[in-house]
Amino acid sequence: MMTTLQSVPRPTRGVVNPMAGEKVFRLERYLPAEDLAPFVEHFWLVAWSLPDGVTHVQRTLPRHAIHVVFDEGRTAVFGVMTGGFEYTLRGTGRVLGASFRPGAFRGFLKTEVQSITDRELPLSAVFACDDAAAERSVLDAPDDAGMVAAASAILRTALPAVDPETARITSILEAIQHHREITQVRQLAEHVDLSVRRLQLLFKDYIGASPKWVIRRNRLLDAADLLAKGKLIDLAALAQQLGYYDQSHFTTDFEKLIGKPPADYRRSCKES
Repeated sequence: MMTTLQSVPRPTRGVVNPMAGEKVFRLERYLPAEDLAPFVEHFWLVAWSLPDGVTHVQRTLPRHAIHVVFDEGRTAVFGVMTGGFEYTLRGTGRVLGASFRPGAFRGFLKTEVQSITDRELPLSAVFACDDAAAERSVLDAPDDAGMVAAASAILRTALPAVDPETARITSILEAIQHHREITQVRQLAEHVDLSVRRLQLLFKDYIGASPKWVIRRNRLLDAADLLAKGKLIDLAALAQQLGYYDQSHFTTDFEKLIGKPPADYRRSCKES
């Protein structure tokens, strides 16, 4: 059902020190076929080839997304990961992932999405496939288009009906993204005209993380993206804009997620 791939821009948001990473691996994003578009936001592909003895540790900052990942010996369904994620690249390899639209994996899982937060599931727990054969069908494909086609065939074995609730989920997350003055759950609930309790239950069922976590993660990703671009920013003012009571709490959360304090991270990205 897909003969050619349509690539989409590759934003650096969520990639720690993206300039350094670009020297080591190739990152691509591709749109899904029409029948998968209500469920899959995009496919992403990382490919690398490093000299013997050379390794690269890449840290990424997961969002509120469910991923189906095809990786040598580590193929799985990944729930929302609440911490940072590090991957060590060595030798030559390729990894393909499908990033699902917010709320869209609820229909595949058939239970609340929070049940797999910070967890991995074998593909066969969700899709009609043999895990080893599914992994090989994707990773043995000759090119990017072949990998996406093989992964798409596996996803199609369990396509649910489109859940109209996902449209509401999308609009709520867009409000978080575009209204940066929203830093508290109460503000979000008022903006989308839902009670705080209803909002919390909706996120538990469809997102897999609390509204507070999603708001805070988005704001930290915003901060990391600005600092990675070398912007000269008043960190105290930035902390306040992100909803922190003081700069020290912002610095603590930032370092826990990124691995470095804000000023050090900005400096290391600039040097790269």
